[in-house]
Amino acid sequence: MPLLNITELSYHLRGKPLLDSISCRVEPRERIGLLGRNGAGKTTLMRLLCGEIEGDNGTLVFHPGTRVARLPQEVPMDVHGTVTEIVSQGFEPASEVAEWQQEQRVEQIVAMMELEGQAAFERLSSGMKRRVLLARAIVSKPDMLLLDEPTNHLDLDSIQWLENFLGRWDGALIFVTHDRQFLRKLASRIMEIDRGRLFDWSCDYDTFLERKEASLQVEEKQNALFDKRLALEEVWIRQGVKARRVRNEGRVKALERLRIVRSERRDRVGKARIEIQEAERSGALVADLKAVSFSYPGHTIVKSFSTTVMRGDKIGIIGHNGAGKTTLLRLILGQLEPTEGKVRLGSNLQVAYFDQLRASLNEDATVQENVGDGADMITINGSDKHVIGYLQDFLFSPDRARTPVKYLSGGERNRVLLARLFAKPANILVLDEPTNDLDMETLELLEERLVEFNGTVLTVSHDREFLNHVVTSTIVFEDGGVREYVGGHDDWVRQRSAALESAASASALKVEAPPTNASAQAPPAKTRKLSFKEQRELEQLPALIETLEAELATLHGEMAQPSYYQQSGDKIAQAQKIVSEKEAQLQQAYVRWTELE
Repeated sequence: MPLLNITELSYHLRGKPLLDSISCRVEPRERIGLLGRNGAGKTTLMRLLCGEIEGDNGTLVFHPGTRVARLPQEVPMDVHGTVTEIVSQGFEPASEVAEWQQEQRVEQIVAMMELEGQAAFERLSSGMKRRVLLARAIVSKPDMLLLDEPTNHLDLDSIQWLENFLGRWDGALIFVTHDRQFLRKLASRIMEIDRGRLFDWSCDYDTFLERKEASLQVEEKQNALFDKRLALEEVWIRQGVKARRVRNEGRVKALERLRIVRSERRDRVGKARIEIQEAERSGALVADLKAVSFSYPGHTIVKSFSTTVMRGDKIGIIGHNGAGKTTLLRLILGQLEPTEGKVRLGSNLQVAYFDQLRASLNEDATVQENVGDGADMITINGSDKHVIGYLQDFLFSPDRARTPVKYLSGGERNRVLLARLFAKPANILVLDEPTNDLDMETLELLEERLVEFNGTVLTVSHDREFLNHVVTSTIVFEDGGVREYVGGHDDWVRQRSAALESAASASALKVEAPPTNASAQAPPAKTRKLSFKEQRELEQLPALIETLEAELATLHGEMAQPSYYQQSGDKIAQAQKIVSEKEAQLQQAYVRWTELE
């Protein structure tokens, strides 16, 4: 029996049908990837499913007793309290689950998701906040889980953890994501919202891409034939007096119907026409780092790192949340003095920044005001252009361009940032998570433009497909320090695996060969079987290690903030003591894990 039946559901926004009489069925344990252009109505559909808003027409019929939970696209700003308190909010006030059972389930979820129950939510990194909100969504064991851009702000380790976790999830799953690898691994069914209609492709993502392309070609041919027929009929109706005397009244009525059909047809939204405005070329050398180190008291971020950035390089920076990626960017651009080593900058560097938190946008100002800085005209590649016309290249209609930013979807806000970024000449682009919330078409076009860009690109991203398509090298924060690899994400994974295998082989070669005399050979050491207690300890150690690493990353992130050292000396000393204790615990856990293994 279906978990959900949607029948002729409609929702209008400012008179425009955002969802126009859509229908579908959702079965238990399905994994549905929901696709669509920015502003197509994906988040709106999720809000309808969880009862936050109501449709104008149609019905939503759930199987009796079905529980629905939703992970929102953005981290709410008004959430305060400990992790345990936030997760407990996942139970409804009138929940039938007993209080002691709720507490037990909260403890289980917090432990399973490797969270610190007493940690303050507002002090966590964006990635850990998303994990807490996910825990809140699943603690009541919903039958249907709605995830809106679940990988936003997560580092690679957290994304892989989430993929594994959702792979074991036994409820129905509907999710919106821009991460194509995430989509390929999890989605067994693709649904798409396009021009108000819901299309059920009932296939995986790669098959969807093939079928979608074929469908668009057929639609284009049909529309062309329809428009040609309409044009011929319009010529006929406008003929002279003699033709009008003998015209067929049935043909006239057919023409009127054709006109109505054409007026109601919603043409496909075109692709964004993104053009990067390039400044005068920089010197061949952008930056040269020689044995650069940078540290705060008690915490080293970069140690003895050397690299040379040349004009035209496309460099991706990878690392867990709080590792120091932004600090490294500032070192490369000369905005931060290294503790040790030397940074030499090239000439004529003009830098443009893309901010993942969108802090540079004025929420109350319109799109036009944000991009044009209050002016009606902007200069693009030497020519003056009206801001409204420029914004149409980024798929903003004149009405949408006059809309305050606070009413835009996440993807539309990212397009505003791109429009603002590319309106200024630059030869170095610094992009911090530029792919968040973008629809697939805009994302693919952005990749093309960055590859074609003659200047230098420095990007922090956890989008594996984006890194594979754009960057020529990656700088990675690893356990042993910061290292540089040739190629994108998959190239890094391959090179790291090869390096680990080589290290293992070298270690094996160092082991003394056994004596050739059989009588002199020592008897092989017996492998002792682990006791139940030791086996249990071994199973728990990976979770303990990951928890300690996450806590240290959070503490290091806090200590990396300039305002941190404005506190009293006692507080700083106490924090450093905690860090030292955590690092000692982590070291002991690794040693114990090695012993038991």
